[in-house]
Amino acid sequence: MSETVVILDMMNPARADRLRALLPEGMVLIHATERGEAHRCAIIAEADYAITGQVEVTGTVLRAARRLRLLHKWGVGVDNIDLAAAKACGIVVARTTGSNAIAVAEHATGLMLAALRNIGYGHAELREGRWAGSAMPQEARLLSGKTVGIVGFGAIGRSVARLLAGFGCTILYNKPTPLPPAEEQALGVAYATLAEMLPRVDVLSLHCPLVAATAKLIDAAALAAMKPSAVLVNVSRGGVVDEMALVEALRHRIIHAAAVDVYETEPVPADHPLLKLPNAVVTPHLAAGAADNFVPTVTRMFDNMRRCGRGEAIRDGDRVV
Repeated sequence: MSETVVILDMMNPARADRLRALLPEGMVLIHATERGEAHRCAIIAEADYAITGQVEVTGTVLRAARRLRLLHKWGVGVDNIDLAAAKACGIVVARTTGSNAIAVAEHATGLMLAALRNIGYGHAELREGRWAGSAMPQEARLLSGKTVGIVGFGAIGRSVARLLAGFGCTILYNKPTPLPPAEEQALGVAYATLAEMLPRVDVLSLHCPLVAATAKLIDAAALAAMKPSAVLVNVSRGGVVDEMALVEALRHRIIHAAAVDVYETEPVPADHPLLKLPNAVVTPHLAAGAADNFVPTVTRMFDNMRRCGRGEAIRDGDRVV
């Protein structure tokens, strides 16, 4: 008897076929074909395993699952999953810890360059037939030699630090528990509280999870504490930043620029003011996506499902609930 894997995010048929080519024997795969909780409830009802990328998996959705054994996050952050409901329903929750670290770190570094060098603005203008080389909305600045603050210093934050070493940057980091001095020295980083970091950095890069302590961590007061020449980069979660405070900070040039891949509401509304600002670079939550990661990440998720089905422990570090 076959087991059913359901992808709760919408996807195109070609991508679904790539997934099916990697399915273990005895498994079949279906995926969402429309948005909304009601549709997710319908397709998860008879699933044995489920995968979520960015869509919200509420308690209502989880309780609709009659035989779900494992819900797997395609990525790392699990703030889109009702973990308490999963536990109450006896559903294992797992993630692909560290799988997207390099991809997200590269994207964050690219966003730093795009915001500092007016790459996004220049691209958009030229696509519209306007040669804006001497009419940029703000001065271009180098990334090389700058002080960069990294908030959240897990696998992604550390990967960012390693990439920035090649730019000769001074790296400050913040996490709940500082690293041992020997590890800091090996990575070439120094610990700072957020309050210490904000007025010092030229670039502030966010890589922390969205939890109660980090909700709207970067608010109007935090933005006001930054240099007028500073750039904010957010590839963590939209809720870590007060979006309207950021819009006002960019409009009034309280900070130089921002580059954002994640939003409080996704998909971000087309009329969101952040999308209209000349000193904002915006991408549609695609930092983790890299073709190089597809096969190893999908294989890892399917392997965890097989382990769960056999009553075995899933991979070390992947289990959340």
